[in-house]
Amino acid sequence: MKVEGTFVTHPLVREGAVEARLYQQLLVASVLQRGNTLIVAPTGLGKTIVAALVIAERLRRVGGRALFLAPTKPLAVQHAETLRKVLKVEEIGVVTGEMSPDKRSALYNRLKIITATPQTVENDILRGVLSLDDFTVLVFDEAHRAVGNYSYVTIASEYMKRAKHPLILAMTASPGGDPEKIREVIRNLHIRNVEIKTPQDTDVRPYVQEIVMEWREVELDPLHLEAIQLLKRAIKKRLKLLKEMGIVESADPEKYSRKDLIYLQSSLQSLEEPLPDATSLVAQLIKLDHALELLEAQGTAPFLLFMEKLKLRSLQPRAPRSDREIVADEDVKEAVRLAKELKERGYVHAKVYALKTIIKKFIRENPVSKIILFVQYRDTATHLVEELSSLEGVNPVRFVGQAKRGSDRGLSQKEQKALLDAFRSGMYNVLVATSVAEEGLDIPSVDLVIFYEPVPSEIRWIQRRGRTGRLGKGKVIILVAKGTRDQAYYWSAKIKEKKMLEELRRLRAALNVGQTSLYDYVEVPKPSATIEVIVDQRERSSDVIKYLIRDPEVKVILHTLPVGDYLISDRVIIERKSFSDLVESIIDGRLFSQARELSEQFARPIIIVERGPTKRNIHPNAVRGALASLAIDYGISVIFTDSPEETYNLIKIMARREQMERKRLPRVRGEKRILSLPEMQRYIVESLPFVGPSLAIRLLKHFKTVERIFTASEKELARVEGIGEKRAKEIRRVLTAEYKEEPEQANQT
Repeated sequence: MKVEGTFVTHPLVREGAVEARLYQQLLVASVLQRGNTLIVAPTGLGKTIVAALVIAERLRRVGGRALFLAPTKPLAVQHAETLRKVLKVEEIGVVTGEMSPDKRSALYNRLKIITATPQTVENDILRGVLSLDDFTVLVFDEAHRAVGNYSYVTIASEYMKRAKHPLILAMTASPGGDPEKIREVIRNLHIRNVEIKTPQDTDVRPYVQEIVMEWREVELDPLHLEAIQLLKRAIKKRLKLLKEMGIVESADPEKYSRKDLIYLQSSLQSLEEPLPDATSLVAQLIKLDHALELLEAQGTAPFLLFMEKLKLRSLQPRAPRSDREIVADEDVKEAVRLAKELKERGYVHAKVYALKTIIKKFIRENPVSKIILFVQYRDTATHLVEELSSLEGVNPVRFVGQAKRGSDRGLSQKEQKALLDAFRSGMYNVLVATSVAEEGLDIPSVDLVIFYEPVPSEIRWIQRRGRTGRLGKGKVIILVAKGTRDQAYYWSAKIKEKKMLEELRRLRAALNVGQTSLYDYVEVPKPSATIEVIVDQRERSSDVIKYLIRDPEVKVILHTLPVGDYLISDRVIIERKSFSDLVESIIDGRLFSQARELSEQFARPIIIVERGPTKRNIHPNAVRGALASLAIDYGISVIFTDSPEETYNLIKIMARREQMERKRLPRVRGEKRILSLPEMQRYIVESLPFVGPSLAIRLLKHFKTVERIFTASEKELARVEGIGEKRAKEIRRVLTAEYKEEPEQANQT
């Protein structure tokens, strides 16, 4: 890769397409020399161009193909367009979930460079439609998403296992301020090298514009403050009750975030002995905390709308107790009354007046400027568009996501693109946007970014800020309601951003002192052996298979199994069920036919049941009886687990024992066991209607032979305990009715 004049020259890069920027050249060299790399750089520094140059050199040097992943379809399309403009590669295309599997398969086979959404790629990997063997570079955009169960994690793991010449390039404006989350991203994407670029770097400074940050405090109306205090008092009352119950240690609302309350709710719901009073109080706290946030940061209109919805829900016949008690609370009633009084006076929030003043002045001084106003909620966006429309020279438009929210259907991708084009052309000069505009979409650089409320997330803070200052001097104004959580959110984001940079620099420094890889730094276990697990195709959407694929020690083979879900040796087959599925299969009789098939074909069949709720009522003795029958009549072990992750760990341990200690490898089909005479007799009798293992044994003991059972009269059958007249009648009907083919089956023959 050479630099001639002011542009990059390369056999696969179009002439004059890429400006020669030193920091981009250094990033490309680092990725190619040091392997799997995470690049952390602000929006606007051309991370996509870096990816394009890495792809170009990788294809030239190693060959193969490239896969470029982005969280949304519009962003995947945008990346494809950029790559076509930059690279001399004809076979560049987008693969989306809207295409049929056959069409996707054809594109996978034809394209040299593919851009796609991760969910589509993950599904196609699990279906066996896509193999990553010959991809020599894999790009993850918005890499901070590679945590938890997100598709990036599965894809990265599968890529590192399968690819002959793997190279991962991960890119983000911010991987988060939590050190453990940063480590998780690095671990999940198999990162060995970290590169950080900031606007303060010497080689970056010539290409970035100054961004002026301004924190604008607003004073709330006294009645507004009074309503806030009333809601805080309602919250404190409930915390005191929980403290008296011994559920929480403090009654101070400042000590509990929404996340803490949700975790507490989950903990209470998982208790074996329910605590309805405590559970209801926590549910009330979560709703009141949301109401308080709306009143503090959004204003009286969103707060009243939420309270009206809560009131209507409380009037329903089966309304949650928490809704009824909130609506009946005197402090809450008074807060609602004050909010209504403020609304009648035309007051919504002090921020609205400050916002109108800011935008009116900015547009007057900069008539051709563009502004993005970020808001948390759609209702707020709608209200602010109405407010701003009255200002001279201001043409606002609401910009929201695709998801439906009640009666708000959202904006389709086509509508989003049309609005952005109109914003770019100057038809609108203020984009009132929710979080959908923070990442992924091709939004033009603007002159002013306004935060209607601060956000506690450093990732969103950085992404929002990055929408300005690309082409000229930028400005960011954060509106903060004095004496509210706005202030805490503002400082939270600032502190998290500082921690993020410190942690990233520490990671980079660890490599520069001779550490061989970040795997050592984050204590990632290295694979010691390969375990094979053959998984039935029907399990490909389960979380268990995702855990297995992500495990570097496990090789997953998808296959259509005749019985069971997970084959771990020539004798061990595992059937996985949720507790709800177990109950349903007991009720409809499927359980015993499945058990019979499992025990016929494998010497060590196992059923794993993941605990959980069920909508069907069933007596505990029915479940106990079924479990006893599985163990005694069919020789099937039943093991209960608490989650898909625990199921995965259990499967892995059993597979390791079978394959590593006993040298028993899985075969696609187990050898069918030869049944003993008593087993064959039970098998025949169990085929009768409403006859399970226990009744089959009872019938055989009573009549001695299968023949006598089949020739017995209704009365004789009914004498056997558990059969009764109805079952006896149905058995005789099946045994004596003349066989007639169903029309569909007759046509097939």
